[in-house]
Amino acid sequence: MTRKREYIALLRKSLGEHLQIRETVVPNEVYLSLREKSLSTLPDICSLLTKSMKAHFTTLVASDERSLNDRLSLYYVFSVPSADLFLLLHVPVDPRHMEVPSISQVLESASWFEQEVKDWFGVVAFPNIHRLASHPDWPEDMHHMLKDVDPGRPVPRVQGTFDFKRVEGEGVFEIPVGPVHAGIIEPGHFRFSVAGEPIINLDVQLFYTHKGTEKIAEGMSPQRAVFLAERISGDSSFGHAIAFCHCVERLGGYEIPKRAIVIRTMLLELERLYNHVGDIGSILLDVGFSTGAAMAFELKERLLHLNEILTGSRLLRGMAAIGGVRRDPEKTQVQWHALRDMLVWAKESFEPLVDLVMTSSSVLDRLETTGILGQVDAYRLGITGIAGRASGTDRDYRRDHPHCAYPYLRFRTALHTEGDVLARLKVRIDEVRESFAILEQLQHQHRGEPLLATITRVPRLKYALGYVEGWRGEILHWLMTDKAGNIFRWKITDPSFHNWRALPVAVRNNIVPDFPVINKSFNLSYSGNDR
Repeated sequence: MTRKREYIALLRKSLGEHLQIRETVVPNEVYLSLREKSLSTLPDICSLLTKSMKAHFTTLVASDERSLNDRLSLYYVFSVPSADLFLLLHVPVDPRHMEVPSISQVLESASWFEQEVKDWFGVVAFPNIHRLASHPDWPEDMHHMLKDVDPGRPVPRVQGTFDFKRVEGEGVFEIPVGPVHAGIIEPGHFRFSVAGEPIINLDVQLFYTHKGTEKIAEGMSPQRAVFLAERISGDSSFGHAIAFCHCVERLGGYEIPKRAIVIRTMLLELERLYNHVGDIGSILLDVGFSTGAAMAFELKERLLHLNEILTGSRLLRGMAAIGGVRRDPEKTQVQWHALRDMLVWAKESFEPLVDLVMTSSSVLDRLETTGILGQVDAYRLGITGIAGRASGTDRDYRRDHPHCAYPYLRFRTALHTEGDVLARLKVRIDEVRESFAILEQLQHQHRGEPLLATITRVPRLKYALGYVEGWRGEILHWLMTDKAGNIFRWKITDPSFHNWRALPVAVRNNIVPDFPVINKSFNLSYSGNDR
């Protein structure tokens, strides 16, 4: 709280003429409201927050609040890791003039967020006018997240073509891939420009799996929306559900039972474990190292089976609840022994796999210097999670914005600087080891104590952030309630939305046959990105 007051005093002194600054009941949030006369200073203010206050741009929330105050609102969210603080810059938008200055020229990490706001709300961050989420057959004047748009009404289609970058020259060819792929992966369209085998340029078109999650949730009770949150991205079911619950709990200042906090942390680490181990296997499979891949896939399957024993779901669904968790995964002796025995076996099985990989010259030859994402590019694009930490970005919400039981645990944030596929593999290996250590610390903690706090009511017309460090990276939700305490606006930010922009940079000047392993080393979610 002392650091929060220091930041508020500094903001009032340096930007008081442009901003109205107010505290909230949420301990680590500060809301800044841009004065109408200062709209033109928006890029400079955002630049100042990142450079002088060491803040990181995290997400951009658009909200149609015309029914409340005749305005739309934009909320630019910045994280200040050194102070465990979030700065939320509110910019009111006049519906008669749906335009604000773009900040992407000073913060390139905001570019996709601005484009999505234009597509879904019609607010243009000029001159960033490119399409992102709306496909070419979607009408230009159709913005489905506005409150007066009926989600059940059919939308007329129009003619249009994808606006891909054209690369011309002798021997340059285009290779289109997708949106329908072989196997069971979700749809996304990739267009390569190549000269022989080296990749000159890659364009990506996503949002084939847009489900309208945020629109569907409007008017829904928070208790019911927990089940919707579990379906944002299947491999991050628990992470997204807890981030949503965190929003509601911070809104009301609810105290969560200690046993529930322990269980939440346990399940977040189990989610991290099975995904990291599976990714290690998939990377090895893509370079033809089938022995190592088979070992990893066996370990992943056993971890998924453990999830089912502990929770009844291989993907950890049905456990999250506002105020705690629904069941205790260590309730019975069978469950307790299954967790204990699995941790012992998994640790013993994982190290031989790591030794096998790290002593294979053929594997290392394929992974080293492949798909490099440099530190400058990673910072410039706002890359987070595994991909960021493999490129020297030292950010981890478990440490920077402590939540669940992480403030009371001993763990180390994995960090590498090479930025290649091998570095992203090493981050996963390091984090698997830390997950084992965290799970060992959590065993027996507060067993037999309550699992769920009684939530009598959800505050009305309030808003707050909720977050966790998911296995891919930071998951951030922003929730605003309506006059009945139901959902008015819910903004979901999956780490994949930050990180898809890294892929075209990482594949440039690599050969086409290396694209699958580079892509797998990021392993980004289509569903989490598209929502």
